Amino acid sequence: MNYYVKFYALVFSVLFLLGGCAKDDPVKVGLLMHALDKERWENDRDYFVEKVRELGGTVEIRIADNDAEKQFAQAKELLANGVDVLVVVPVDQLAAAGIVESAHAQNVKVISYDRLIKNCPLDFYISTDNVEIGKLQAEYLTTIIPVGKYALIGGANSDNNSQFLYIGQMNVLQPLIEKGDIQLVYNVFTERWEEDEGYRHAKQLLSVTEDVDAIIAGNDAIAYGVIRALREAEKEGDVLVAGMDADLKNLQEIVAGNQICTVYKPIEKMAATAAELAVKMGTTGDYEKTFQTVSNGARLVPVVYHEGMVVNRENLKLTVISEGYQKEEEVYR
Repeated sequence: MNYYVKFYALVFSVLFLLGGCAKDDPVKVGLLMHALDKERWENDRDYFVEKVRELGGTVEIRIADNDAEKQFAQAKELLANGVDVLVVVPVDQLAAAGIVESAHAQNVKVISYDRLIKNCPLDFYISTDNVEIGKLQAEYLTTIIPVGKYALIGGANSDNNSQFLYIGQMNVLQPLIEKGDIQLVYNVFTERWEEDEGYRHAKQLLSVTEDVDAIIAGNDAIAYGVIRALREAEKEGDVLVAGMDADLKNLQEIVAGNQICTVYKPIEKMAATAAELAVKMGTTGDYEKTFQTVSNGARLVPVVYHEGMVVNRENLKLTVISEGYQKEEEVYR
């Protein structure tokens, strides 16, 4: 009898020690980013890494340079390295479903950050409410120009956020179109969230008609390309341009009067939420309960949304500058 007591006591001690080691090991988070091709994504990365480290975890980062196949290979590499959880900014909303399937095959959960991964059993999604952001853009412009000719130059057609923004914009514009107050003279999605895409489409628009009152761009990079085209046509400042992301050079254009507004996404809060959730899921396999969900085509995915805010020349100092996102001396240089 004493033999069995000693044996089970030994087993219990070993299991206890192993359990203790597991708890002491820092959570290893894999961060897969589509690219660092925009100012804001460097901020997302830095805020996220800082918060994970503050919570006692570690981060392995891979940048895919907007190559979906490369991102999938990087995901497999991180999984082979033994990450406890993956946080993904997908290159392609559909192709990234393979990352989720591969992660789940190894019992690793996946958080989709800012861009929704579609048609897969995704574990969690963290973003801003992009339908609401599209609505904010359109409401702001139609308050200034309630009757006129509008153009929409949307985000990348491979990103679900582009669709959400468009829905929000059209929720505002469609009733005015039906009344005859607004005429939509140009309406496209782009290939990429890039300045050159905004420039190319704005040039195409202006080659058809220069009679346009307002242009809603998918983000600030696209908006800056639009401004370049308007500048060449000597129409900068004459056409209202709205963007999203509060990039520094766009804020400078707002000060100069060449862009009417942008929408600031609270990325420090978004990154902190993603970091906290990643550490929790990597530690316990569980996640924060939420009453909000969004369909990704395969399931209702739990989601945490943060609110965006319109930034214009009047509230620059009270928003992005007071929150420390941009420096006053750089915005007003």
